[in-house]
Amino acid sequence: MSLDAFLALLVYALVTSITPGPNNFMLLASGVNFGIVRTVPHMLGISIGFLVLLVAVGLGLGAVLTAFPILHTALKIAGGAYLLYLAWKIAMSRSLAGKGEAEGQPMRFIDAAAFQWVNPKAWVMAITAMAVYTNPEHPFLSVVLISVAFTVVNLPSVSVWAGFGTALRGFLSDPVRLKWFNIAMGVLLAATLWPMLR
Repeated sequence: MSLDAFLALLVYALVTSITPGPNNFMLLASGVNFGIVRTVPHMLGISIGFLVLLVAVGLGLGAVLTAFPILHTALKIAGGAYLLYLAWKIAMSRSLAGKGEAEGQPMRFIDAAAFQWVNPKAWVMAITAMAVYTNPEHPFLSVVLISVAFTVVNLPSVSVWAGFGTALRGFLSDPVRLKWFNIAMGVLLAATLWPMLR
C-alpha cells in the first residue's frame, strides 16, 4: 500500500469512527450517565470488537455473507432488534450514576465487543475498508495495515464522544434535562437503523 493510500485509509477510518452512529450515541449517553472512568470498558470493547470484526471480514467473512444472503438478513434482524432494545434502555434511564452507585450499569467490555457483530455501521465500515483498500497482490498485509489504521484512530475517536458526554454531566444533573437527553439519545440510536431499512 502506498503512503497516499494509507493516508487516505487513515482519513476514512477517522471520518467513519468519529461521526455519529450507534456506538458513538451510546458512548455519549454512557459518558453522561456514568462518567468517563466507568465508560472505559465500553470504549475498549468497541475498539477491540471492531478490530476483530475487521480482521474477520478481511479474512473472508464478508464473502461468506455475500454468498449466503440469509445469514446477512438474519444478522440485520438480530442487530436491529438489539439496537432497539439498547435505544429503549437509554431512553428510559432517569438518573446519573455516581461513583460506586449500583443503579444502572454501563455497557460491559464483552457486550460492547459483541455489539460490533450486529452493528450495521460497523459492518459497512469494515466491508468498505476491505473492499477499497485491500491490495489483491498482498491480501494479508493489506488486512494488517487496515487493522492498524483503524486501531490507531478508533479509540481516540470514540473517546471524544464519551468525554463530551462526561462534560455534559453537570448540565444534565437536572432530572428533567437528563430525561429529555436520554429520550433524545434513544431516538437517535433507533434512527441509526434507517439506512439499514432502506
